[in-house]
Amino acid sequence: MKVIIAGGGIGGMSAALALLLKGIDVEVHEQASELKEVGAGIQISPNGCRALDALGVFHTLKELSCDPVRKEFRLWNTGKAWPLFDLGKSAIDKYGYPYLTVYRPDMLDTLTNAVRALKPDAIQLGSRAAGFVQDDTSATLLLADGRKITGDVLIGADGWRSVIRNTLWGECNPEFSGMVTWRGLIPMKDLPAHMQVHVGSTWIGPGAHVVSYPLHRGEIMNFVATIEGKTWTAQAGSEPGTTEECLSDFVGWHEDVQTMIRLSPSLLKWALMRREPIERWSMGRVSLLGDACHATLPFLAQGAVHSIEDGVVLARCLEEGKAMPSAALQRYETARIERTSRMVRGATSNTGRFHSQELATEESAEKYLAREWSSDPIADRYDWLYAYDAAKVAI
Repeated sequence: MKVIIAGGGIGGMSAALALLLKGIDVEVHEQASELKEVGAGIQISPNGCRALDALGVFHTLKELSCDPVRKEFRLWNTGKAWPLFDLGKSAIDKYGYPYLTVYRPDMLDTLTNAVRALKPDAIQLGSRAAGFVQDDTSATLLLADGRKITGDVLIGADGWRSVIRNTLWGECNPEFSGMVTWRGLIPMKDLPAHMQVHVGSTWIGPGAHVVSYPLHRGEIMNFVATIEGKTWTAQAGSEPGTTEECLSDFVGWHEDVQTMIRLSPSLLKWALMRREPIERWSMGRVSLLGDACHATLPFLAQGAVHSIEDGVVLARCLEEGKAMPSAALQRYETARIERTSRMVRGATSNTGRFHSQELATEESAEKYLAREWSSDPIADRYDWLYAYDAAKVAI
């Protein structure tokens, strides 16, 4: 069996590695001329670490990453802190794996190196997907330069503007959510001493929130600030922004937030896109993976993790169903679609929890957090995510 993957991001590389480990041939076609990730952070919860371990790269990535001791809420203006949940040893004791904060280039490099170690020529760069055709015996990826790449199965891992998805089901790209996210990377040594901590902090306030956590062995602090009520006219999903503009979005916020904005060497603005989960991923010998089928707001920190899970489950289904690839892809979709749809809707629901008007004052915030973020609601929202095992779930 030969699988063609359109898209060489985290999801596409995870799928490629999972398939190669099962002895299934793979070609990855990535539109970029070089493999690189935008410098930013991602959170890899225990379910993601478990999936990475199934791919044989968990320990390599752990050495490059950070293992925060806890996650906490901070109130937007006073800085008052409330514990969200313990991480570190507590996460390992409960779920068997830690909660890591990871520099995106470290993640992509680790996956890419593992793929090339198994098949040096697996990744083809400068290969832009333009569509596909299929019949009863094969699927063919059509490239923008006229080339045709044929395999037994085609997987669209080509992101939220997926050409493969839109060829399958017609134009159904996500829409702008009305929220913009600012991203910056701050050298840890540049921060005041009291801010050089291995803690994941979520600053919550009316209509906006800010997230910070350490990356790359603690050498970098990741800064992510999201605000509602914005417009977006750029064709691209991101564009450079200025310190002054970001500061104006967070007037009145705590001095630590202002400090992170000022100390970010550069800032990018990202449009946050959202879409209701699509109802079908697969047709014949073609299916989807990652943002192509379950693009999500980032408010459960599960987008990258679920793409990795997709790859692990996909490989298991194709290994068991080599003789009937179309049926194997349906099994993959059935195994994944309910979970990923619940994740997308949960992330959307968390928008209101992070941005509630009840967070305006410390007194009302105390009551709000006791109601929405005590141990029982947290367990309901997160345990089903973190306990999942992509390598063992029924398929």
